[in-house]
Amino acid sequence: MRYPALDIHGADADLVLALVDDFAPTAVEDIAGGISIFFTTSSKRDDAQATVAAALPDAHLSSREVDDEDWAKRSQQNLTPITVGRITVTPPWFAEAPPAQTPHAELLVTILPSMGFGTGHHATTRLCLSALQSLDVDGRRVLDVGTGSGVLAIAAAALGALEALGIDFDQDAIANARENLELNPAITGVRFETVDVRDAALPSADIVLANLTGAVLLQNAALLRSAVAPGGTLIVSGLQTHERADVLGAFAGATVQRQDDELDWVALTFNF
Repeated sequence: MRYPALDIHGADADLVLALVDDFAPTAVEDIAGGISIFFTTSSKRDDAQATVAAALPDAHLSSREVDDEDWAKRSQQNLTPITVGRITVTPPWFAEAPPAQTPHAELLVTILPSMGFGTGHHATTRLCLSALQSLDVDGRRVLDVGTGSGVLAIAAAALGALEALGIDFDQDAIANARENLELNPAITGVRFETVDVRDAALPSADIVLANLTGAVLLQNAALLRSAVAPGGTLIVSGLQTHERADVLGAFAGATVQRQDDELDWVALTFNF
């Protein structure tokens, strides 16, 4: 599989990421003097390039196509385990022998890096993992909307969820999530399904996770609310700090249990 990439030099990385957020970037990689941003389609990459060029005329932009295999090989050299609270998310080559400097964690979740789907290293995934651990997950039903790699659904089951369902409209994401589940044979009660939320009602769950984007959260706020069982909890992330007020407004009436920030990213936890 090949992924469209946009290389940017001579611009503030946080500003660039804010500019391309509407084009659903799937991964970001540091390169010498700049960053590479990866997209699911060439059209999204090209639209993002036009947007950045218009906003930052002094930036140097170039597009390319990258083999997923090449990116994975680089990840094997650079990607290490990350620990959030009780959970360590690790690539499989560290699963049996984590580096000595990795903090001890009670629970290990193994995720194979893929260009399109998260490994736990993005701030929004860390925020969700932290918020999830603030809840009593034991024996509860969890729904992970836009599951990607499946890391949050698998982590929820590791924390004791009775069942965890991860859904995504992208069939490649579901295939990737199922592969990751196989890397965690001790974790049970997880399943993944291809679902387009625009065409189907969401199943009810005690805890709903939605690590999406600010725009998608606003567009689907009513749908996400409907999936939360009475007395349940909704964790949303993927929004940036400037989108916080709008997202809070979209879920008005719910109790805000916590707000977590990392860099320019936000996670919100609502009780219903």
